[in-house]
Amino acid sequence: MKILVVEDEPKLADFMHKGLQQAGYMVQTSHNGSEALNKAASENFDLILLDLMLPGMTGTDILKNLRAYKISSPVIIVSALSGTSQIVEGLDLGAVDYIKKPFEWEELLARIRILQRKAFASESTKISVNDLVIDLMTRLVTRAGKQIQLTVKEFTLLEYLIRNTNRVVSKNQILENVWNMDFDPESNIVEVYMYQLRRKIDKGFENPLIETVIGIGYKLAGTKSSL
Repeated sequence: MKILVVEDEPKLADFMHKGLQQAGYMVQTSHNGSEALNKAASENFDLILLDLMLPGMTGTDILKNLRAYKISSPVIIVSALSGTSQIVEGLDLGAVDYIKKPFEWEELLARIRILQRKAFASESTKISVNDLVIDLMTRLVTRAGKQIQLTVKEFTLLEYLIRNTNRVVSKNQILENVWNMDFDPESNIVEVYMYQLRRKIDKGFENPLIETVIGIGYKLAGTKSSL
């Protein structure tokens, strides 16, 4: 699940980002309303956590523009504005939920899980690429019927590759989407995790799925389908 956190308070944004990553989600963060809208318009997010009081553009205006642009990413408002009028307006503009600040972390995670279950109830939770099957809800991964144990970060990396099946993703894109890090030519974190993931996904199988595209990045190649 790919989440956009829109929060201008740096400490809270960092706390939410790290917490969501630890919970196994792909996370991007924006501190500015206009920047957030551009991100939402150019990338597909499964959920947007939206503050209302933002520089550049208010959360209310972001909601109006999302709907005007036919961007269907679900939005949960996370705001200190807790009056009935603000809640009603946010929900009327298309937000699926409203959480008042300060909030309990476990409550936020529970609201996200509820949203996941609702989304998965109307569509398949399983995606296959050839004989590799990943269940986004249970986080169960199998290949040719054999269960594969992945760490939280390995699963997040595999989910990102599967979302981009047959497309080359660069090291920079992986760092931004899986680790939310700017490109660092000295860092080998992507290479380390790709090695570990390949060892679990491809080792012992005749046809490897993960390819290195020299000088560009990586690609998970195969026939993708929902089960």
